[in-house]
Amino acid sequence: MTLPVALSGSDVIGQAKTGTGKTLGFGLPLLERVTVPADVEAGRATPEQLTDAPQALVVVPTRELCTQVTNDLLTAGKVRNVRVLAIYGGRAYEPQVEALKKGVDVIVGTPGRLLDLAGQKKLNLGHIRALVLDEADEMLDLGFLPDVEKIMNMLPARRQTMLFSATMPGAVIGLARRYMSQPTHIRASEPDDVGATVANTKQFVYRAHNMDKPEMVSRILQADGRGLAMVFCRTKRTAADLADQLQQRGFASGAVHGDLGQGAREQALRAFRNGKVDVLVCTDVAARGIDVEGVTHVINYQSPEDEKTYLHRIGRTGRAGAKGIAITLVDWDDIPRWQLINKALDLGFPAPPETYSTSPHFFEELSIPAGTKGVLPRSERTRAGLAAEVVEDLGETGGRGGPRGRGGRSAAPAPTTEREHDRSDRTPRRRRRTRNGEPSAAPTAAPEGTTEAPASEGATEPRTPRRRRRTRAGSGSEQVAAPVAEAAVTAVATAEGVTDEAAKPRRRRARRTAESIEAIENAEAAVTAAEAVVENVAAEVVADAVEAPAKPARRRTRKAAEAAPATETVVETAEVTEAPAKPVRRRTRKAAEAVVDTVEAAATSSPR
Repeated sequence: MTLPVALSGSDVIGQAKTGTGKTLGFGLPLLERVTVPADVEAGRATPEQLTDAPQALVVVPTRELCTQVTNDLLTAGKVRNVRVLAIYGGRAYEPQVEALKKGVDVIVGTPGRLLDLAGQKKLNLGHIRALVLDEADEMLDLGFLPDVEKIMNMLPARRQTMLFSATMPGAVIGLARRYMSQPTHIRASEPDDVGATVANTKQFVYRAHNMDKPEMVSRILQADGRGLAMVFCRTKRTAADLADQLQQRGFASGAVHGDLGQGAREQALRAFRNGKVDVLVCTDVAARGIDVEGVTHVINYQSPEDEKTYLHRIGRTGRAGAKGIAITLVDWDDIPRWQLINKALDLGFPAPPETYSTSPHFFEELSIPAGTKGVLPRSERTRAGLAAEVVEDLGETGGRGGPRGRGGRSAAPAPTTEREHDRSDRTPRRRRRTRNGEPSAAPTAAPEGTTEAPASEGATEPRTPRRRRRTRAGSGSEQVAAPVAEAAVTAVATAEGVTDEAAKPRRRRARRTAESIEAIENAEAAVTAAEAVVENVAAEVVADAVEAPAKPARRRTRKAAEAAPATETVVETAEVTEAPAKPVRRRTRKAAEAVVDTVEAAATSSPR
């Protein structure tokens, strides 16, 4: 019904049930409209009509459907040597760009990658003569409508437009009114096929408990006459979990869902088509247009979202005149949703019977042998399994972590370039902590066999850590206190050995040696001598110094070594020597330190 209208160049809206040949319904007219060198040789076209730019475009919603339509068109156009290219995401850009440069006649692609390459000026859409939207309603459901409209605006105004889908909601009709010119709506069905579903597909609906569903699926997969089977889940997590459970029960199963890389998804589909895997657990990404010969059972592990999804799911079996079985397991929470689907499609299952994996009617209706358990016997495990199918290296873009994301489980590692080899032989750079632009410590010895230049000339010796000073005055007091503090550090270290004995408690005074007594007398004499020297220097020191507030006597000597003016130090020291006899055991050491500090400061700062 479609071929005469489409070959005449008119716009077409084609609607038919799944498995009735819609791909060739629009594929054959496309292959006839493109101009290839065989037409020039036969005299049907002139050499000027030949072009390397694409002449026909097919837009599909999913990557799996893209590869399938491409293979079908390549098979149909083999005689005329029509060049067909699949463009979709998840693969490397370079092979697709190189194929476009060599020349392409028909392009099959997903909206995202088509827009990407067209925006980069790699894809020329100015010579498109025919546009096909396959599974048009699904593209609207997935939010592809803005992208599809952008693609249509890039195409020439004079072109043939065709829309094909099993279901045709109102939004698709509105799109057709805006972008199509007097389209012919063709709706094809069998004369005796009254319902919305294919009559060759036998349907069963059961109300099942969520925890019993894996056991039920395992027993369904052991039914008599079961060939290939597809199990549909609503979420990606459920699909991955169920595929692992079936694999543990002995079934050769694979998974197709959005969290897998494109390589892993194509690996599972190839293994399913080749018979290495006989159970494919997938989400609705594989419910559209996937045509695999020999699928006898379709199991809805979770209830679909709406009636359109249900039709496309069970349409994977009973294709092209073959018979199939569709089984739907409805959970208690999904009963209201299922009732809406049942009413919309008039299926006749308003109240599914409550069923468990041990129910007698469950075994009888599905032809499951009596005594079947949920584990496949070892004698029947004859499939090679998913691991027997090699993962193709697609040069995938991006990544989602883990060995099973984006690159598949067995993706080959990227080859190492010569530049990366040179980079791996280099010694890693060593980080150094610096303070004010200079190394804070001596550089760490370099590894054996390497040479490393010092960061600066002063980095060969360890540097004394900077001492923090608390000051309540400005920069003037710091300049005056600096030489005094440096002298105090040296003097305290020198006098420490002398004053240790003098600082002992008074009750042990009788045990003091003569040397300790003599050191105390020398310190008292030094105080008297220092007074005369400090009086001459006091005028110069006081002029530059800023007085700091007095601090408690118990901490005075330690602070005096850093910031206190020299005049106050002398007065404090004099008071220490004139103190009563009892505190002498704690003040003698302090007095000695202060006296030495004062003498050293006066000697270094005085011009005399």
